[in-house]
Amino acid sequence: MIIEVIVQNKEEAIEAQRLGADRLELVSAIAEGGLTPSYGTIKQVLGSVSIPVQIMIRPHSYHFEYTRSDLDTIYEDIKNVIELGGSGIVFGALHKDKTINKEVLRDIISISSTLDITFHRAFDEVPSQEEAYHTLLEFKPNVRRILTSGGEENCEFGKHNLNQLVKLSKKYNGPKILPGAGLNGDNIKTIHQTVGADQYHFGKALRKGYSFANGFDEQSFNMVKKIGGS
Repeated sequence: MIIEVIVQNKEEAIEAQRLGADRLELVSAIAEGGLTPSYGTIKQVLGSVSIPVQIMIRPHSYHFEYTRSDLDTIYEDIKNVIELGGSGIVFGALHKDKTINKEVLRDIISISSTLDITFHRAFDEVPSQEEAYHTLLEFKPNVRRILTSGGEENCEFGKHNLNQLVKLSKKYNGPKILPGAGLNGDNIKTIHQTVGADQYHFGKALRKGYSFANGFDEQSFNMVKKIGGS
């Protein structure tokens, strides 16, 4: 089981790797749901760890429908990631009707054919996750995983939907399902038994006091790793 962990800076990235994270999601402004980190932070993190780093590309937290100016910023931020030696990004864009914006996905893939994309929880706002999955299937192999809580507030409420998405992923050998939101060492075992994903995304549950203001809790990390068999 792959364990992906949210980090905010170089120190957290080094510590998460030491504790056994398999992949990192690098963000800034976590209180707003995660925005694009600074150039300097990206450079420091990419230069300090050996595990994969997925970098959030999100210029603001208002919505996932982007203006021309937003898109210009997004494209420049992606170019910066590539310039710094990265290839993994976390991104999502929707139309007004909440369907996936395929044109923007095509545009960012045209920046670099080697982009490794996690389509983020904008996926939880789409009218039909099954239809949205088929849309993202068109962008394989660049869209490699979808971060989602199954369209619900958290993975506990969305676990049956997540299981259906995992089945879709296996059927079409498409983007992997990366369950995230509300996962912790106490519920991951029962959620995993229902969902059956091969990777999971953790945030504040692996922190001391369940707060991003604090460092990682080694005991919580070990609980999750034990369930994952790592």
